[in-house]
Amino acid sequence: MAVRDTGTEQLIKDTAKRIFFFEGKFHATTQDIADAAGVNRTLVHYYFRSRDILFEKVVEEAIDDLRHTMDNLLVSKLPFKDKLKRLIDVFIDETIAFPYRELFVITEIKRHEKADAEHIHNENIKPFLLEIKEEMKKGTVGTMDPKQFMMNLFALMAYPVVAESLNKSFLKISDAEFPKLMKQRKQLIFDMIYKQV
Repeated sequence: MAVRDTGTEQLIKDTAKRIFFFEGKFHATTQDIADAAGVNRTLVHYYFRSRDILFEKVVEEAIDDLRHTMDNLLVSKLPFKDKLKRLIDVFIDETIAFPYRELFVITEIKRHEKADAEHIHNENIKPFLLEIKEEMKKGTVGTMDPKQFMMNLFALMAYPVVAESLNKSFLKISDAEFPKLMKQRKQLIFDMIYKQV
């Protein structure tokens, strides 16, 4: 039995991830991915049998990466203020690196809503929601359902990237300017939702 070259397999996955999540080419073919990776198309089929299997694998890893990043932040022992700042920084840095990932993941979750519901749910969110509730009592964040706070937070972080093309056209933002604006958003978001008491 032939030994699989995990380096080549990883190269193909990394290339597909770049094409899907950075370039936003959701309909890229196995030939497109093979060409970008500098490998023969038969190698893509050897490791993944089809574009759909490669696609599913990359999406699954993207969801797992997102979950792992969130887990590390949510369970950290940092004070809430620092944890919130770090969450904003990491999320925005990740969306700058892979601007189409969230849109891609959202689309896939919607397509397989029932199957992915449990895979997406994160038990570590419960203690963080309690931390938010405590901060509300202190007056550092506005009083609302903590779930609303989280939805507001993610809307502030994700929407500009999900609607990047619309924002660029409507507001006449250049490709060079957009990442700079996103980096500025880190402090703007924090200042909007966290009150210094």
